[in-house]
Amino acid sequence: MPKMGESVHEATIIKWLKNEGDKIALDEPVLEIATDKVDSEIPSVSEGTLLKKLFKEGEVVQVGKAIALISTSADTPVKAADIQKPSAPKAPVNGGAGVAKPVLENSSVDRTSSSGKFYSPLVRNIAKAEGVSVLELDSIPGTGKDGRVTKQDILSFLPNRHKTQSQPVQEKKTPSSAPVQEISAPPVFASGNDEIIEMDRMRKLIADHMVMSKRVSPHVTSYVEADVTNIVKWRDRIKNSFEKREGEKITFTPVFIEAVVQALKDFPMVNVSVDGTKIIVRKNINIGMAAALPTGNLIVPVIKNADRLNLLGLTKSVNDLASRARANKLVPDEIQGGTFTLTNVGSFGNLMGTPIINQPQVAILAVGAIKKKPVVMETEFGDSIVVRSMMFLSLAYDHRVVDGMLGGSFLRRIADYLEKFDTNRII
Repeated sequence: MPKMGESVHEATIIKWLKNEGDKIALDEPVLEIATDKVDSEIPSVSEGTLLKKLFKEGEVVQVGKAIALISTSADTPVKAADIQKPSAPKAPVNGGAGVAKPVLENSSVDRTSSSGKFYSPLVRNIAKAEGVSVLELDSIPGTGKDGRVTKQDILSFLPNRHKTQSQPVQEKKTPSSAPVQEISAPPVFASGNDEIIEMDRMRKLIADHMVMSKRVSPHVTSYVEADVTNIVKWRDRIKNSFEKREGEKITFTPVFIEAVVQALKDFPMVNVSVDGTKIIVRKNINIGMAAALPTGNLIVPVIKNADRLNLLGLTKSVNDLASRARANKLVPDEIQGGTFTLTNVGSFGNLMGTPIINQPQVAILAVGAIKKKPVVMETEFGDSIVVRSMMFLSLAYDHRVVDGMLGGSFLRRIADYLEKFDTNRII
């Protein structure tokens, strides 16, 4: 199982594309895997024959663990013992031809507790960083396959780990002695006429991430209305020539991202993350752009170092990431490392939205639909009513570190950059 990103430690085998005994070409896809970031195909590292699959579909595999054995020579027989024990392969013969080449797992750390529970490297790393004991780990009810403790399980456990066992977790006392009930999902019952649909893997991950974000960050949302008439006129004027020259369309999204980047430079304390009581100020400006998938799920590819790209570069990046997101062709590194996220609720005909922060970021911008409407314009000759293209901007921010003045000023600055867009600009 190859390493697929900085924070990816394990993956789930979704589908085997080859059967045992099949011939495999170099770089030919062998199986499909899914991480908590993205789905992707794993190509073969050599040409040969698939001897044995070491894991079944649906099983979770740690990065670096052997997932299959491939014979690189049809003339060299492979013993059954070699197939059953991939962790102890024979030394290469004649440069490695004719032997199976599994990737060995680093097994220096125990993965199974005395109680028999298995813990992934990611869960054990979190436990080590947070000082969670094996006894505490064993007490966490796992929601993963075969009752395994997942990343979300341990993250959900951490805020409540210091509650005493003698006091019921359902009730706490406030200074006024009034009982406060813990928040829990209400029971739901299905009738005979209802349809029950099991969430797919990505929807479960999205649900967990959204609930976690609301628990972690006190959300505040501010709004401004921006006059984007100049941008609309400019795009109408250049879109046909741009598509003819570049072979692709130009949308409003790269213009919005450019304004966000400029505002983040002006207000760097919005481009931060929170680590306990520490504020990490990001030096890179990496803009995530929420994209809707054909399944209805969302994915957020990231434009790295967006401040180093001009408007043409942003347009190319937006179009490339959006098209590959819809085709499920993104790689894990392309959907992580974001420092700020933009979501376009206007693409669904919505005027505005109250987006949920994409942790560990501290702010997210929603842009609404562009609508023509009558607006009062102040001129040297007096006020007049004119038709302008208007758009609402909604900024949700983490009130732990972004107060109203910072959040509101940052949002107003984005609108200012959009309203001052040069209609004579060349791209």
